[in-house]
Amino acid sequence: MSAPRTHGLPSPAVCAGIVIAMLLMIAVPAAITLHSVRIPGPLIPVNQKSTPYGYTVSLLLFIVPIVVIAWWFFPNEDLHLPRRAFWRTIAILAPLGCLLDVIFAQYFFEFRNTGATLGIMAPASGRPVPVEEYIFYFTGFLFMLLLYVWLGEFWLAAYNEPDYSGEARKMQRLAQFHRVSLVIAFALIAAAWIYKKYFALPADRPGCPGYFTVLVIGGMLPAITFFPVAKRLINWRALSLTLFFMLLVSLLWEATLAVPYNWWNYQHREMMGLFIEAWSGLPIEAVFVWIAATYATVIVFEVIKVRIAAEGV
Repeated sequence: MSAPRTHGLPSPAVCAGIVIAMLLMIAVPAAITLHSVRIPGPLIPVNQKSTPYGYTVSLLLFIVPIVVIAWWFFPNEDLHLPRRAFWRTIAILAPLGCLLDVIFAQYFFEFRNTGATLGIMAPASGRPVPVEEYIFYFTGFLFMLLLYVWLGEFWLAAYNEPDYSGEARKMQRLAQFHRVSLVIAFALIAAAWIYKKYFALPADRPGCPGYFTVLVIGGMLPAITFFPVAKRLINWRALSLTLFFMLLVSLLWEATLAVPYNWWNYQHREMMGLFIEAWSGLPIEAVFVWIAATYATVIVFEVIKVRIAAEGV
């Protein structure tokens, strides 16, 4: 029997499954291929002159698309940007992203190549971090959400809910517990702890998979709380394209520049213990971070937009 369809499109559950299948059909063969590497890609010895202001300049990977979308695509196409929902989402998520540095940078990250930054250190718990870190998180969330909105309003607008306001007013309450998301989150965290304790190399077993645990909690908490509401209104095609674009940019950033040149790196004690040797020992958490961030951002945005639409604002 074929899956139920809404407005001529697959059901939200089917759309979510398709996005997961798209990720897996790329991730599985990529993982198998990368696992064939036995001699790790070498890190470049720390040299403060190796990439002068490299981290600072690389922020253009977020800033240029922000400028192009905000000041060219939207005005030229006469598109509607839901400003209140957009800025409320940024106001919630960007500070939470920065908290990753404020609270956890001392445990998860290290910044040895200070020559790749402006040399301006910003406050954080335990020890300061380069100011570029806070710009990174703010522009990252800004670009991610702006890209999703532009795709949903223009490039993939045919897949939006046609009666958004009407559907929003049908919602009796925003917070609705989603058991499946909780089970997935618990399973992912449990798998990470089991892998680190029993399957990681002996040198990587001390500590705990703290970074992965934080990513799963941050990425899945909006789904646990709001997914039954958000799933009906998410533009899943826009989400999938945003997700793949963020992964492409982040892996270009980390695998070829940031980690090899020590703009930033990871403290192995707080990682799961699963490293991609072909990419200079990049921890698997670095691949998951933007998957979790994109998923959480879109859910929060759609829930805030639903509330505003339901109020008729």
